Amino acid sequence: MTLLTFRFAPSPNGELHLGHAYSALLNQKLAMHTGGRLLLRVEDIDTTRCTPEFEAGMFADLKWLGLGWEEPVRRQSEHFADYEAVLERLIREELVYPAFMSRGEIRAFIADSERRGRDWPRDPDGVPFYPSADKALPVKERKRRIAENAPFAWRLDIGAAMARAGKDLTWAEFTDETLSATRPVEARPQDWGDVIVARRDIPTSYHLAVVIDDALQRVSHVVRGQDLFSATGVQRLLQEILGLPRPVYFHHRLILGPDGRKLSKSLRDTGLAALREAGASPDDVRKLVGL
Repeated sequence: MTLLTFRFAPSPNGELHLGHAYSALLNQKLAMHTGGRLLLRVEDIDTTRCTPEFEAGMFADLKWLGLGWEEPVRRQSEHFADYEAVLERLIREELVYPAFMSRGEIRAFIADSERRGRDWPRDPDGVPFYPSADKALPVKERKRRIAENAPFAWRLDIGAAMARAGKDLTWAEFTDETLSATRPVEARPQDWGDVIVARRDIPTSYHLAVVIDDALQRVSHVVRGQDLFSATGVQRLLQEILGLPRPVYFHHRLILGPDGRKLSKSLRDTGLAALREAGASPDDVRKLVGL
Protein backbone atom coordinates (compact mmCIF):
# COMPACT_ATOMS: atom_id res chain seq x y z
CA MET A 1 0.00 0.00 0.00
CA THR A 2 1.39 3.40 -1.02
CA LEU A 3 1.51 5.93 1.79
CA LEU A 4 -0.08 9.30 1.20
CA THR A 5 2.56 12.03 1.18
CA PHE A 6 2.00 15.63 2.25
CA ARG A 7 4.51 18.47 2.29
CA PHE A 8 4.99 21.88 3.82
CA ALA A 9 7.24 23.99 1.60
CA PRO A 10 8.05 27.48 2.93
CA SER A 11 10.63 29.92 1.58
CA PRO A 12 13.22 31.26 4.07
CA ASN A 13 12.90 34.86 2.86
CA GLY A 14 11.27 36.24 5.99
CA GLU A 15 9.77 35.22 9.31
CA LEU A 16 6.94 32.69 9.44
CA HIS A 17 3.54 34.04 10.49
CA LEU A 18 0.17 32.63 11.51
CA GLY A 19 -0.72 31.80 7.91
CA HIS A 20 2.32 29.53 7.64
CA ALA A 21 1.46 27.97 11.01
CA TYR A 22 -2.03 27.08 9.78
CA SER A 23 -0.71 25.49 6.58
CA ALA A 24 2.01 23.54 8.39
CA LEU A 25 -0.31 22.29 11.15
CA LEU A 26 -3.06 21.37 8.68
CA ASN A 27 -0.61 19.30 6.63
CA GLN A 28 0.57 17.58 9.81
CA LYS A 29 -3.01 16.92 10.93
CA LEU A 30 -3.95 15.38 7.57
CA ALA A 31 -0.79 13.26 7.42
CA MET A 32 -1.47 11.90 10.91
CA HIS A 33 -5.17 11.33 10.19
CA THR A 34 -4.44 9.32 7.04
CA GLY A 35 -1.37 7.52 8.37
CA GLY A 36 0.69 9.30 5.74
CA ARG A 37 4.06 11.04 5.55
CA LEU A 38 4.88 14.70 6.10
CA LEU A 39 7.84 16.23 4.30
CA LEU A 40 9.45 19.62 4.83
CA ARG A 41 10.90 21.29 1.75
CA VAL A 42 12.91 24.52 1.80
CA GLU A 43 12.03 26.50 -1.33
CA ASP A 44 15.11 28.71 -1.51
CA ILE A 45 15.77 29.20 -5.22
CA ASP A 46 15.78 32.96 -4.61
CA THR A 47 19.36 32.99 -3.36
CA THR A 48 19.28 36.75 -2.82
CA ARG A 49 16.30 37.00 -0.47
CA CYS A 50 16.59 33.58 1.20
CA THR A 51 19.14 33.55 4.02
CA PRO A 52 20.55 31.02 6.54
CA GLU A 53 19.25 33.26 9.34
CA PHE A 54 15.67 33.10 8.07
CA GLU A 55 16.00 29.33 7.57
CA ALA A 56 17.25 28.84 11.14
CA GLY A 57 14.35 30.92 12.43
CA MET A 58 11.93 28.90 10.33
CA PHE A 59 13.15 25.60 11.78
CA ALA A 60 12.97 27.03 15.31
CA ASP A 61 9.38 28.17 14.78
CA LEU A 62 8.26 24.84 13.31
CA LYS A 63 9.89 22.80 16.09
CA TRP A 64 8.27 25.07 18.69
CA LEU A 65 4.88 24.41 17.06
CA GLY A 66 5.49 20.68 17.45
CA LEU A 67 5.79 19.94 13.75
CA GLY A 68 7.56 16.71 12.85
CA TRP A 69 8.82 15.75 9.41
CA GLU A 70 10.88 13.14 7.61
CA GLU A 71 14.57 13.66 7.06
CA PRO A 72 16.42 14.64 4.97
CA VAL A 73 14.90 18.03 4.22
CA ARG A 74 15.07 18.90 0.53
CA ARG A 75 16.58 22.31 -0.18
CA GLN A 76 15.88 23.50 -3.69
CA SER A 77 19.17 25.42 -3.87
CA GLU A 78 21.01 22.08 -3.64
CA HIS A 79 19.20 20.60 -6.66
CA PHE A 80 19.67 23.10 -9.48
CA ALA A 81 21.05 20.26 -11.63
CA ASP A 82 17.65 18.50 -11.47
CA TYR A 83 15.87 21.60 -12.70
CA GLU A 84 18.49 22.40 -15.35
CA ALA A 85 18.09 18.93 -16.89
CA VAL A 86 14.35 19.49 -17.29
CA LEU A 87 14.88 23.00 -18.62
CA GLU A 88 17.25 21.64 -21.29
CA ARG A 89 14.50 19.25 -22.35
CA LEU A 90 11.99 22.08 -22.67
CA ILE A 91 14.51 24.04 -24.74
CA ARG A 92 15.15 21.06 -27.05
CA GLU A 93 11.42 20.54 -27.52
CA GLU A 94 10.96 24.27 -28.32
CA LEU A 95 8.42 24.75 -25.55
CA VAL A 96 10.33 27.70 -24.04
CA TYR A 97 12.06 30.71 -25.55
CA PRO A 98 14.53 33.34 -24.29
CA ALA A 99 12.77 36.60 -23.42
CA PHE A 100 15.04 39.65 -23.57
CA MET A 101 12.74 42.61 -22.92
CA SER A 102 13.47 44.65 -19.79
CA ARG A 103 10.70 45.84 -17.49
CA GLY A 104 10.99 49.31 -18.99
CA GLU A 105 10.71 47.93 -22.52
CA ILE A 106 7.69 45.86 -21.54
CA ARG A 107 5.97 48.91 -20.02
CA ALA A 108 6.71 51.02 -23.10
CA PHE A 109 5.48 48.28 -25.47
CA ILE A 110 2.23 47.88 -23.54
CA ALA A 111 1.69 51.65 -23.20
CA ASP A 112 2.10 52.05 -26.96
CA SER A 113 -0.35 49.23 -27.59
CA GLU A 114 -2.92 50.72 -25.21
CA ARG A 115 -2.56 54.13 -26.86
CA ARG A 116 -3.58 52.40 -30.06
CA GLY A 117 -6.77 51.27 -28.35
CA ARG A 118 -5.86 47.68 -27.46
CA ASP A 119 -6.71 46.42 -23.97
CA TRP A 120 -3.62 44.56 -22.76
CA PRO A 121 -4.31 41.21 -21.08
CA ARG A 122 -3.28 40.69 -17.45
CA ASP A 123 -2.79 37.58 -15.35
CA PRO A 124 -4.81 36.74 -12.19
CA ASP A 125 -2.30 38.75 -10.13
CA GLY A 126 -2.86 41.81 -12.32
CA VAL A 127 0.54 41.58 -14.04
CA PRO A 128 0.49 42.39 -17.79
CA PHE A 129 1.19 39.51 -20.17
CA TYR A 130 4.67 39.43 -21.66
CA PRO A 131 4.64 40.72 -25.28
CA SER A 132 5.05 38.03 -27.90
CA ALA A 133 7.77 39.81 -29.92
CA ASP A 134 10.65 37.62 -28.70
CA LYS A 135 8.92 34.45 -29.90
CA ALA A 136 9.44 35.68 -33.48
CA LEU A 137 13.21 36.16 -33.12
CA PRO A 138 15.27 33.91 -35.41
CA VAL A 139 17.35 31.24 -33.65
CA LYS A 140 20.55 32.90 -34.87
CA GLU A 141 19.55 36.19 -33.25
CA ARG A 142 18.63 34.45 -29.99
CA LYS A 143 22.02 32.73 -29.86
CA ARG A 144 23.83 35.97 -30.63
CA ARG A 145 22.16 37.81 -27.78
CA ILE A 146 22.77 34.96 -25.34
CA ALA A 147 26.43 34.76 -26.39
CA GLU A 148 26.77 38.50 -25.73
CA ASN A 149 25.41 37.99 -22.18
CA ALA A 150 22.22 39.92 -22.78
CA PRO A 151 19.89 39.59 -19.76
CA PHE A 152 17.03 37.19 -20.42
CA ALA A 153 14.62 34.72 -18.86
CA TRP A 154 13.25 31.48 -20.25
CA ARG A 155 9.49 31.76 -20.77
CA LEU A 156 7.03 28.99 -21.45
CA ASP A 157 5.39 29.28 -24.88
CA ILE A 158 1.92 28.77 -23.47
CA GLY A 159 0.34 28.15 -26.88
CA ALA A 160 2.88 25.51 -27.88
CA ALA A 161 2.69 23.86 -24.45
CA MET A 162 -1.10 23.66 -24.53
CA ALA A 163 -0.98 22.23 -28.05
CA ARG A 164 1.48 19.61 -26.78
CA ALA A 165 -0.79 18.74 -23.85
CA GLY A 166 -3.47 18.17 -26.46
CA LYS A 167 -6.48 17.91 -24.18
CA ASP A 168 -8.55 19.74 -21.61
CA LEU A 169 -6.59 20.07 -18.39
CA THR A 170 -8.15 19.56 -14.99
CA TRP A 171 -7.06 18.77 -11.50
CA ALA A 172 -8.80 17.08 -8.57
CA GLU A 173 -9.52 19.55 -5.77
CA PHE A 174 -10.71 18.45 -2.33
CA THR A 175 -13.85 20.27 -1.27
CA ASP A 176 -13.00 20.67 2.43
CA GLU A 177 -10.43 19.95 5.11
CA THR A 178 -11.68 16.40 5.68
CA LEU A 179 -10.38 15.34 2.23
CA SER A 180 -13.49 13.22 1.87
CA ALA A 181 -14.53 14.30 -1.62
CA THR A 182 -13.01 15.94 -4.67
CA ARG A 183 -14.34 17.98 -7.55
CA PRO A 184 -12.74 18.52 -10.95
CA VAL A 185 -11.35 21.99 -11.60
CA GLU A 186 -10.57 23.32 -15.06
CA ALA A 187 -6.93 24.33 -15.35
CA ARG A 188 -6.52 27.63 -17.19
CA PRO A 189 -2.78 28.14 -17.72
CA GLN A 190 -3.56 30.49 -20.61
CA ASP A 191 -4.74 33.04 -18.03
CA TRP A 192 -1.08 33.59 -17.09
CA GLY A 193 0.42 34.19 -20.52
CA ASP A 194 4.01 33.09 -21.17
CA VAL A 195 5.21 32.60 -17.59
CA ILE A 196 8.88 32.52 -16.59
CA VAL A 197 10.17 28.98 -16.02
CA ALA A 198 13.86 29.83 -15.50
CA ARG A 199 16.31 32.70 -15.47
CA ARG A 200 19.76 33.06 -16.97
CA ASP A 201 21.50 32.67 -13.61
CA ILE A 202 18.98 30.36 -11.89
CA PRO A 203 17.84 27.39 -14.02
CA THR A 204 14.33 27.27 -12.62
CA SER A 205 11.36 29.22 -11.28
CA TYR A 206 8.78 28.48 -8.61
CA HIS A 207 6.46 26.79 -11.10
CA LEU A 208 9.10 24.50 -12.59
CA ALA A 209 10.84 23.61 -9.32
CA VAL A 210 7.64 22.77 -7.48
CA VAL A 211 6.34 20.27 -10.05
CA ILE A 212 9.73 18.57 -10.31
CA ASP A 213 10.09 18.36 -6.53
CA ASP A 214 6.55 17.06 -6.01
CA ALA A 215 7.23 14.32 -8.56
CA LEU A 216 10.66 13.37 -7.19
CA GLN A 217 9.35 13.32 -3.62
CA ARG A 218 6.22 11.37 -4.62
CA VAL A 219 3.93 13.99 -3.09
CA SER A 220 0.36 12.73 -3.39
CA HIS A 221 -1.48 15.62 -1.69
CA VAL A 222 -0.66 19.30 -2.12
CA VAL A 223 -2.30 21.28 0.67
CA ARG A 224 -1.56 25.01 0.41
CA GLY A 225 -3.18 28.44 0.50
CA GLN A 226 -6.05 29.70 -1.63
CA ASP A 227 -3.71 32.38 -3.01
CA LEU A 228 -2.06 29.68 -5.15
CA PHE A 229 -5.32 28.29 -6.57
CA SER A 230 -5.02 29.92 -10.02
CA ALA A 231 -1.29 29.13 -10.28
CA THR A 232 -2.12 25.43 -10.11
CA GLY A 233 -3.25 25.67 -13.73
CA VAL A 234 0.30 26.46 -14.89
CA GLN A 235 1.69 23.62 -12.80
CA ARG A 236 -0.84 21.15 -14.22
CA LEU A 237 0.27 22.12 -17.71
CA LEU A 238 3.93 21.55 -16.82
CA GLN A 239 3.07 18.18 -15.29
CA GLU A 240 1.25 17.21 -18.46
CA ILE A 241 3.96 18.18 -20.96
CA LEU A 242 6.70 16.64 -18.79
CA GLY A 243 4.81 13.41 -18.14
CA LEU A 244 4.86 13.90 -14.37
CA PRO A 245 2.33 12.41 -11.96
CA ARG A 246 -0.35 14.80 -10.76
CA PRO A 247 -1.15 15.12 -7.07
CA VAL A 248 -4.57 15.99 -5.74
CA TYR A 249 -4.94 19.48 -4.30
CA PHE A 250 -6.59 21.34 -1.47
CA HIS A 251 -6.26 25.12 -1.40
CA HIS A 252 -7.13 26.06 2.15
CA ARG A 253 -8.53 29.30 3.55
CA LEU A 254 -6.13 32.13 4.25
CA ILE A 255 -5.47 33.55 7.68
CA LEU A 256 -6.18 37.28 7.39
CA GLY A 257 -4.98 40.21 9.44
CA PRO A 258 -7.28 42.45 11.51
CA ASP A 259 -7.74 44.68 8.48
CA GLY A 260 -8.88 41.74 6.36
CA ARG A 261 -5.79 41.48 4.17
CA LYS A 262 -3.54 38.51 3.58
CA LEU A 263 -0.66 38.20 6.03
CA SER A 264 2.79 39.08 4.70
CA LYS A 265 6.35 38.18 5.67
CA SER A 266 7.58 41.58 4.56
CA LEU A 267 5.29 43.34 7.03
CA ARG A 268 6.06 40.86 9.85
CA ASP A 269 2.38 40.21 10.36
CA THR A 270 1.65 38.10 13.42
CA GLY A 271 5.11 36.51 13.27
CA LEU A 272 5.52 33.25 15.18
CA ALA A 273 8.79 34.35 16.79
CA ALA A 274 7.12 37.52 18.11
CA LEU A 275 4.16 35.55 19.43
CA ARG A 276 6.49 33.13 21.18
CA GLU A 277 8.49 35.96 22.72
CA ALA A 278 5.23 37.53 23.91
CA GLY A 279 4.45 34.36 25.84
CA ALA A 280 2.09 32.58 23.45
CA SER A 281 2.05 28.78 23.46
CA PRO A 282 1.68 26.38 20.52
CA ASP A 283 -1.87 25.69 21.71
CA ASP A 284 -2.58 29.44 21.59
CA VAL A 285 -1.44 29.44 17.95
CA ARG A 286 -3.68 26.50 17.14
CA LYS A 287 -6.66 28.36 18.60
CA LEU A 288 -5.77 31.53 16.72
CA VAL A 289 -5.82 29.68 13.38
CA GLY A 290 -8.91 27.63 14.13
CA LEU A 291 -7.29 24.24 14.74
